[in-house]
Amino acid sequence: MEIIRKRIERQVFALTGLALGEIDYEHPAGDPGLFGPESICWRVHGDFPSMLCGGISALMLQMLHPAALAGVWDHSRFRDDMLGRLRRTSQFIAATTFATTPDAQRLIARVRNIHSAVSGTTADGQSYAASDPQLLTWVHVAEVSSFFKAYQRYCDPAISASDRDRYYDEVARIAEALGATDIPRTGPDIDAYLQRMRPRLRYDERTAQVLSLLLKAPSPNRMTQPVGRLMTAAAIDLLPDWAGRMANLTPGPARRRLTRAGMDQMASTLRWAIRNGASHRARRRMGIAV
Repeated sequence: MEIIRKRIERQVFALTGLALGEIDYEHPAGDPGLFGPESICWRVHGDFPSMLCGGISALMLQMLHPAALAGVWDHSRFRDDMLGRLRRTSQFIAATTFATTPDAQRLIARVRNIHSAVSGTTADGQSYAASDPQLLTWVHVAEVSSFFKAYQRYCDPAISASDRDRYYDEVARIAEALGATDIPRTGPDIDAYLQRMRPRLRYDERTAQVLSLLLKAPSPNRMTQPVGRLMTAAAIDLLPDWAGRMANLTPGPARRRLTRAGMDQMASTLRWAIRNGASHRARRRMGIAV
């Protein structure tokens, strides 16, 4: 069984930022990073299955914003290197949560530098810049709301409203460090923000192409193909109902039940298999048994 477990773990890590190397989550000992093991974000971001499907859902939601879509369309290798984009995003989330303080700050500075060179015009003629504080807030909210929704559905349905609000307040620090402003920090504020943003969102031919690429993203190996398909279905199911309707992604009740049951089973398997993820390594750095 241990051979099987390690093989699953190794194959799944090929989907994540751990495949990029670069970050040493185990040294130096004792550095708590930006948040530390008592934070809610360590708990939420430490559940690999919910983070993976939540991250895919976040990308789908983010692309409904014309400026976010234009930035990816004009300046990213997303269409040619889908897996690379997913790995880099995964690395940023994992490092800013679990890496040492210098590594987390280094990645934040890197992303800010990348954003400073990303600007242009949307398909409908509006100028955009990746460093725009309001655009950064949209990307952040779409991301963390998807992470939390996935965690609540697949890991801890009983998580309290106070812990939810603590989570949103904690992770707002990363958005602020990237340049976002007026960041909602509670569950009700997140919900109200998403409702306010709805009139600004669009689903057009470009959005359809990017979502199609995301839905058909290649797996790095045969073992992860079924994982990827189920994760993508779970990601669609996580979208707000109005976003699913915009993107023509509205699974019926039977499909939702099957997806959730399959995801529950897969999540249990992945939690059993993954014992050396970023969160596990960070806990070892802090001298905490895993």
